Amino acid sequence: MRITDQFYRKQKQLAVLVDPDKLSEEQLKKTARNAQQANVDYIFVGGSLLINDNLYQSIKVIKDNCAVPVIIFPGNSYQLASNADAILFLSLISGRNPDMLIGMHVIAAPYIKLSGIETVATGYMLIDSGNPTSVTYMSNSFPIPNDKKDIAACTAMAGEMLGLRIIYMDAGSGADKSVPEEMIRFVKDSVAIPLMIGGGIKTPEQLHEKYTAGADIAVIGTRFEDNPEGMLAFGDVKHAFNH
Repeated sequence: MRITDQFYRKQKQLAVLVDPDKLSEEQLKKTARNAQQANVDYIFVGGSLLINDNLYQSIKVIKDNCAVPVIIFPGNSYQLASNADAILFLSLISGRNPDMLIGMHVIAAPYIKLSGIETVATGYMLIDSGNPTSVTYMSNSFPIPNDKKDIAACTAMAGEMLGLRIIYMDAGSGADKSVPEEMIRFVKDSVAIPLMIGGGIKTPEQLHEKYTAGADIAVIGTRFEDNPEGMLAFGDVKHAFNH
């Protein structure tokens, strides 16, 4: 798996999250081309709630305009498309909703197996961002308070012991506050698998702080929906860490 390969090479990674409901075809094309130019590692496609049935077509447009691997970031078991390179098989380990822990996975598993899409077993942890987010509402679960680094670390350790291959701490799309650096450092010291951080990373300076704190993969989202060229500055931060 490329994510873990890069992790073992101690290479920082960068993903751009695209909500197919929010971007036109032309915006998708532009985002894809800029992602290629910025040396983005992955384009995540998905959202907490998709209204339009255009996931497959959105992925096709992206893949027609760049060579960046496209990974589904599913909000539920219906967000599946056979033309993706992989899917984050998310288990919401920060919550206590059984559907998000295993229920939806049971529904999706046969289709994913038949499609041949690579699965990336991911321990998904919601971190309080200071305001309600779509993912908190749709998942019917409470986020981990952003000052409870011990709870976050123990949750991540449990996910690793269960065999999950990545820990993804997410403050949610449009978050007021990103995952605190102190929490990132504490969790990073507690697990030996890749640590992904998303939500509320709005500037290259913030990206630098997350990488410095221990993030192996950073996910940048909504800020590029109206300004896809802005990701070039984020790509420069990643490049500086890796050289």
